[in-house]
Amino acid sequence: MPDRTSRVSFNAVLPLMAAVFVAFLVIGLAMPVLPLHVHDGLGLGTFVVGLVAGSQFASALLTRPWAGGFSDRRGAKRAAATGLVIAAIAGLLYLLSLAPASPTLAGTILVFGRLLLGAAESVIITGAVTWGMILAGPASTGRVIAWVGAAMFAAFAAGAPIGAALYAAYGFAAIGIATAVAPLGTLLLIAPMRAVPPTEQERPPFLRVLGAVWQPGTGSALSSVGFGAITAFVTLLFALRGWSHAWLPYTAFAGVFIVARLLLGHLPDRMGGAKVALVCLLIEALGLASIWLADTASLALLGAALTGLGYSLVYPGLGVEAVSRVPAESRGLAMGAYTAFLDLALGASGPLLGLVAGAAGLEAAFLCSAVAALAAVPIAFRFLKPRPLLAKEAAHEDARRARCDCDDRFVTIDRGTEAHARA
Repeated sequence: MPDRTSRVSFNAVLPLMAAVFVAFLVIGLAMPVLPLHVHDGLGLGTFVVGLVAGSQFASALLTRPWAGGFSDRRGAKRAAATGLVIAAIAGLLYLLSLAPASPTLAGTILVFGRLLLGAAESVIITGAVTWGMILAGPASTGRVIAWVGAAMFAAFAAGAPIGAALYAAYGFAAIGIATAVAPLGTLLLIAPMRAVPPTEQERPPFLRVLGAVWQPGTGSALSSVGFGAITAFVTLLFALRGWSHAWLPYTAFAGVFIVARLLLGHLPDRMGGAKVALVCLLIEALGLASIWLADTASLALLGAALTGLGYSLVYPGLGVEAVSRVPAESRGLAMGAYTAFLDLALGASGPLLGLVAGAAGLEAAFLCSAVAALAAVPIAFRFLKPRPLLAKEAAHEDARRARCDCDDRFVTIDRGTEAHARA
């Protein structure tokens, strides 16, 4: 059971979770309706559908370093607020795309809106996680990553049916209005929250931070291949096998994922991020292998639930290891760099697994995902005896400066005593 520290941390982060939920709800609104609007409403081809949908994720990936640096330099609260304003502007571009008579121009405006929304997503989640880690304290890093991530995934899950209903009733204009208005309302939610000023210390360059987090980031990316397989292919697998309720496996995955993050999010802080990630990677691999071998819908559902349970704490577990390897003043940049690996994995896994599924069948996509999860096990195992890099160097530097300050004070006292004696 979560301890008192967990409850205190949760209370501190709860308003941020609510803000992230509302902010990412508008992203979830568009997910099921954009392909319909672009293909059926504007009459554009599948390439443009993919371009409009994928531009947001490409923008999120490319802006992660900027988002992390902005959060560190200007403050996490300002970063989150800036992201909300950018999201509202993206909603205005959604509405503007309805004005042109030319479908090509409308699609171009939509792409720009999606690019802005991707940048907004990047800076909101980076600012929120950094802000939450500061408010809850360094001992709650894993909890904050898990809880904020749970709010984000819950928003995606809730946004899809709401977006579909709005689109069916009022068209794409309703999606644009919601995307423009909801982030501004979220600003009122975070406005009363205590801001934490950025530190004035000199920060290491991005490439140095990237060098400290690339191994945890690679482990997280490998574990995310299974998430890509679930979202892209599990419903197709159910349809191919003739199993009813094709939406159930994704619901089982998402439901277990969210509950595990809320109830077990304290484990990386208490037991160690690497240890939790190692166990969860094995559980995720077991779940994906179960889907690969499933000859009944029940076994596939069990595999989806196990995959959700395992995947839920890999990202926060390895995230604890990533953050521990950088100084406190670079936590935002570290989270931005770490999350970029997740973006890259989610962007690349779909097409690559699609090639595998086309050549060897849908089941092969889940086998490859299980192998990817197992490939991350040695990375987690390596961190069982953590060796913080930049954080350790920063601690040594702080200790050296403290010793120098003490030496300077003693020299000043000695000189003053000597001058007094001479007088």
